[in-house]
Amino acid sequence: MDFLTFKSFISIEALIIFYYIGALILPIGSWFLIDWLIRKYDFLDTLYNNGKNIIWKSLDKKQQVRLVLFFIFLFLFVELFWRMLFEFLIAYMQIRDALIQ
Repeated sequence: MDFLTFKSFISIEALIIFYYIGALILPIGSWFLIDWLIRKYDFLDTLYNNGKNIIWKSLDKKQQVRLVLFFIFLFLFVELFWRMLFEFLIAYMQIRDALIQ
C-alpha cells in the first residue's frame, strides 16, 4: 500500500530497466512499427514515398548531408537527454535514501 500512496519509491533497479527500455527498445520498436504500418497500408506507403522523393529531390547534396547529420545529432541528443534524466532520478533517490537513514 505504501507504493500506491507514494510513501516508498520504486527501486533504482526498476529505473535502470526503464532506462534501457526507453533507450533501446523504444527506438527499435518505433522503427519496426513504422515499417510495418507503411507496408500494411498502401496509402501510407504512397504518402511516404511521394513525400520522401519530393523532399529529397528538392535538396542538393550539401543539404542532404546536413539533413542526415541533423537527424543523427537529434537522435544522439535525445539519447543523451534520456540518460541524464535517469541519472538525475537515480541520484535523487540515493540522496533521499541517505537523508532518511
